[in-house]
Amino acid sequence: MQLLSISDPQVWLLAGISILVVFSILVILVLILGIFTAVALKTTEKAKAVKSTIETSLEAKTFEKASEEDKAAVAMALYLYFEERDNRESRVLTIVPYPSAWGATLNPRL
Repeated sequence: MQLLSISDPQVWLLAGISILVVFSILVILVLILGIFTAVALKTTEKAKAVKSTIETSLEAKTFEKASEEDKAAVAMALYLYFEERDNRESRVLTIVPYPSAWGATLNPRL
C-alpha cells in the first residue's frame, strides 16, 4: 500500500509549503541579526563618544592645572578620611567576661 505517490498533488503542495517555511524562517533570522548588528553599532558609537568625552575631561583636570584651592581641598579631604579611619577603633567597646558565682552557674565554661 502506497500512502503518498509522486503523482499525488498533495505531495507537491506539502513539499512547497515546507520549503517556503524554511526560507521564511531564514529571512526572519537574517532580519533579526541585522537589527542586532545595528543596535550593537549604535551602542559602540555611544561608548566611543562617552570614552572620548571622559578622556578629554581627564586631560583637562590634571594636577598641574589644578588651582591651589583645589589642591588644598583634596589634601583636607584625604586628611579627614584617614583620620576618621584611624579613629574608628577608639569607639569599639570590648567586654571582658568576669567570672562570678552567678556567671558560673549559667555558663559552666567560665
